[in-house]
Amino acid sequence: MPEVPPHDAKTSLDASFGFENVSSEDRERRIRQVFESVAPRYDLMNDMMSFGLHRLWKRYLVGAAEAKPGQKIIDLAGGTGDVAIAMSGPGREVVVCDPSPAMMAMGRRRKGAESLSFVEGTAESMPFPDGSVDIVTIAFGLRNVTRLSWALAEILRVLKPGGRFLCLEFSRPWAVIRPLYDAYSFHIIPRLGAWVAKEPAAYTYLVESIRAFPDQKTLAGHLSDAGFTQVEWHNLTFGVACLHMARKGMK
Repeated sequence: MPEVPPHDAKTSLDASFGFENVSSEDRERRIRQVFESVAPRYDLMNDMMSFGLHRLWKRYLVGAAEAKPGQKIIDLAGGTGDVAIAMSGPGREVVVCDPSPAMMAMGRRRKGAESLSFVEGTAESMPFPDGSVDIVTIAFGLRNVTRLSWALAEILRVLKPGGRFLCLEFSRPWAVIRPLYDAYSFHIIPRLGAWVAKEPAAYTYLVESIRAFPDQKTLAGHLSDAGFTQVEWHNLTFGVACLHMARKGMK
């Protein structure tokens, strides 16, 4: 198993690709390639890697969002549409914003996707006016942005005063399960990627990107530093995943 660096081992998430140090431009290019390559088997791999738990975690996210009629909801990096479809309902405008046309092409094929809009865009540059969105969600996508501080600033920009941001992401699991979790991640997941998706390198990156991403407390600090208020988080499945929630302050 490769040595797993602590979360503060890298000076910047923006200059990494998994455990590699790369330029921001190379990071963006390589992450785009990852999702182009895994798009056809992305949902199947999620089921296999998490034993279906990702569906429960996303259900928790949707319930916590408490979407209501009349709201505009953006699901960032939501290309395959599962979260967005679950968020949809009468009187709601739900938009998938994703940088990958291949991922969104898979999303458009889902049952229920006809109620959604699909818009190409990155977390750092969303094609929405200032203060126009009630809820922004992102599920397992924040660790793949190119510039984290820019992404958080952009999310804050598009939210209405009092609007909510919900981020579901892999995080730092409890110490008691960490050895087993690391063994599974580094030995099994890339083999599943080779067998199911024919892309072992892509899933090696995805495993490494989880370790390079800020832990629960650190990410909460980034949210506060970006200007969000009422920042809180809830661990899921012993901290394997975590839901962070925050609001844009009222003016």
